[in-house]
Amino acid sequence: MFGDYVEKTIEVDEIYQGKIFNVEKLMVELPNQVTAQRDIVRHKGAVAVLVEKDGKILLVRQFRKAAERHLLEIPAGKLDHQAEVPLDAVKRELEEETGYAAQTWTKLNSFYPSPGYCDEVIHLYKAENLEKIDQPRPMDEDEFLDVIWADKSKVQELITSQEIMDLKTLYALAMYQLGHENS
Repeated sequence: MFGDYVEKTIEVDEIYQGKIFNVEKLMVELPNQVTAQRDIVRHKGAVAVLVEKDGKILLVRQFRKAAERHLLEIPAGKLDHQAEVPLDAVKRELEEETGYAAQTWTKLNSFYPSPGYCDEVIHLYKAENLEKIDQPRPMDEDEFLDVIWADKSKVQELITSQEIMDLKTLYALAMYQLGHENS
């Protein structure tokens, strides 16, 4: 029923190497034998964590330069290297960004936030049974953020007011809502 519309890579030119991602210009052969260019961002991958405690969701408020504004997001971060185990990375990020550790971890899903031009995969987890860490790992030196707990009605307000616009956060909140509707 579905066609196997695969694009065959015929040439790769790395045009940028950065700290967080690289960019490649690809020449591909389309299923109809026409050649096309694809610009692809190559990313090591990332993790994100949904934390709900006593009916409240844990969010971090952080200035995002690309958006030129503060956004509210679930805690998240990039994998340090492609071989890093996502569960190890998400535990590190939760502690660094919020000062919390969790006893129970559940993998919810993995997803591509923008597969039209980027190969980044975000691994989404849920953390439960939190404990505050007395001396948590320090945040990255280029991170400045605030930790916020918001109940369901406040979260809805923050989405409506576009203070929450981040895809990974919206996706996690949708999964959370679906999980509660089905339980």
